[in-house]
Amino acid sequence: MEPAIAKKTGAALKRIEGQVRGVQKMIEEERYCIDVVTQIEAVRAALARVEADLLRQHLKHCVHKAMHSKNAAEQERVVDELVHVFRRQG
Repeated sequence: MEPAIAKKTGAALKRIEGQVRGVQKMIEEERYCIDVVTQIEAVRAALARVEADLLRQHLKHCVHKAMHSKNAAEQERVVDELVHVFRRQG
């Protein structure tokens, strides 16, 4: 992984960690449920952005490299890997 992407991802995950702690505190303080749910949705959205960034990185580097190689087994492996990931999300 490129160092800049790793740094960006690490920073985003630290922010998400803080958001999750904030949600926990809201629950402990018995805050209004819709406010808690709204914050949980914000955490999900932030995680989705991190996931998209990591997937983009993987496609640009690992998948691109495999698809331009002469190694049919490696090409098939990365295709299967992506299919497996997207099947889990559906």
